[in-house]
Amino acid sequence: MPAYSDSITKGVSTMMISYSSWNGKKMHANRHLITDYLKGTLQFKGFVISDWEGIDRITSPPHSNYTYSVQDSVLAGIDMVMVPINYKEFINDLINLVKNNVVPMDHIDDAAGRILLVKFTMGLFENPLADFSLVNELGSQDHRDLAREAVRKSVVLLKNGKSGNITDPVIPLPKKVSKILVAGSHADNLGYQCGGWTIAWQGFSGNKYTSGTTILGAIKSAVDSSTEVIYSENPDGNFVKSNKFSYAIVVVGEHPYAETAGDSPNLMMAEPGPSVISNVCESVKCIVVLITGRPIVIEPYISSIDALVAAWLPGSEGQGITDVLFGDHGFSGKLPRTWFRTVDQLPMNVGDSHYDPLFPFGFGLETESVKELVTRSTSAGVVARPCILIVLVALILSFIV
Repeated sequence: MPAYSDSITKGVSTMMISYSSWNGKKMHANRHLITDYLKGTLQFKGFVISDWEGIDRITSPPHSNYTYSVQDSVLAGIDMVMVPINYKEFINDLINLVKNNVVPMDHIDDAAGRILLVKFTMGLFENPLADFSLVNELGSQDHRDLAREAVRKSVVLLKNGKSGNITDPVIPLPKKVSKILVAGSHADNLGYQCGGWTIAWQGFSGNKYTSGTTILGAIKSAVDSSTEVIYSENPDGNFVKSNKFSYAIVVVGEHPYAETAGDSPNLMMAEPGPSVISNVCESVKCIVVLITGRPIVIEPYISSIDALVAAWLPGSEGQGITDVLFGDHGFSGKLPRTWFRTVDQLPMNVGDSHYDPLFPFGFGLETESVKELVTRSTSAGVVARPCILIVLVALILSFIV
């Protein structure tokens, strides 16, 4: 419990109960942990809130004995109940339980007191409305610059070169070429870049609901003005072969999701991602950028990919990705979790006897920025010239001798 103890010490004033169970006991009905341990041992003085319809799940099936669920959760020590729809049923059941002395009035007083204490401490009675003095700062350029920096520092380079090592790197990409292809369903879609819990609960698709820079837009801004950028969401192989592209950037991944809507038994990328990789990467040098909230199945396609980037959910600032693709900054990000080979390996963590990942925890190739590469190359040249002179002088002296 160190994280909870530390949070309480630092003043966290609300705790939400999870849907999970511990030793077969639903957490929403666990008096031992909520009242005895959290409020007693850890001396938590704030209030405890249920999750969305969490008390309904005390019974199986959920809501099959709602009066019992209200009783069990309140007696367990939950102070505020999240009832999004049938709130009148909850109110009536709780009033009847108090009137019949099933739920002691002391529980109601304690819960109300905890809630009021938090509100008084926050000053909500003196200043009940939000402070709008900083509203113009939201989405400011300073904020976007910081978000862009966060993107370029968190994206992870998983492969750089067909052979998978640094002897034949593809990245950094040249900005000045005749023509490049940008493909994939995630290349021009802010909603896909942002993922779930953005504007709407399950996120959205498209570029209408928020402002920002898509990866396609970022690529167009990054390359030389003479470079032609062709975008095709789902090109076929003949199109790719016939256009003589210098290279292609394929942006694919998952569709937005939040909570259980994102549960997946196979962790596959969204269609037509696999076919786009196949059609493009078999015909031209390709860089695949994955937009995902987690590791997904990639091993079947990795041999055909020249460079692979895990960009996670970069949000509104697509230029954070092109910053590292084109070498304005170097790659430095590392995997925050193990990347599996197949879902059959899961769960898999560092130290497991069957630990055989595609990319291990903490993996991430690093690159230098173009500026650093040029500086290093120039420095090497300056050093090399005196060395050549020394060799020539030595040769001349050897002939004289």
